[in-house]
Amino acid sequence: MSQSLLFLVLLLAISLIAKNQSLMLAIVILLVLKVNGTADKVFSLIQSKGINWGVTMITVAVLVPIATGEIGFKELTDSLKSPYAWIALISGVIVAILGKQGVTLLAESPHITTSLVIGTVLAIALFKGVAVGPLIGAGIAYMAMKVFGFFH
Repeated sequence: MSQSLLFLVLLLAISLIAKNQSLMLAIVILLVLKVNGTADKVFSLIQSKGINWGVTMITVAVLVPIATGEIGFKELTDSLKSPYAWIALISGVIVAILGKQGVTLLAESPHITTSLVIGTVLAIALFKGVAVGPLIGAGIAYMAMKVFGFFH
């Protein structure tokens, strides 16, 4: 059994113990691709385009209330009267900027990816987190590294 297969099986066991269906499904998909011999072709595609696909799907899910008419211009203008809406707006801007910096960090320092992936998997498995962490995590890491570099 290869090291990568063993690692995936270990992660599958963790996801079963944690009862995290998203992580289980992701690992089962990877295991099936690996075992049936399509991994070489499909993994590079998923690795290069998967984050964009995921971000697109999340964006579609977030925009559904607009498409269904649940959220319109009236709700938008009403919400901007709330301080919580402004906090959410500013948070959205910060997260988008951190995500951009995360992409930069992952492109410049791919070795960081290992720690981010392990941290994300731990958060998913142990704390019922959601796998949006790698880009935001990389962005936070990027900013922390810049602050550390400034003082070091």
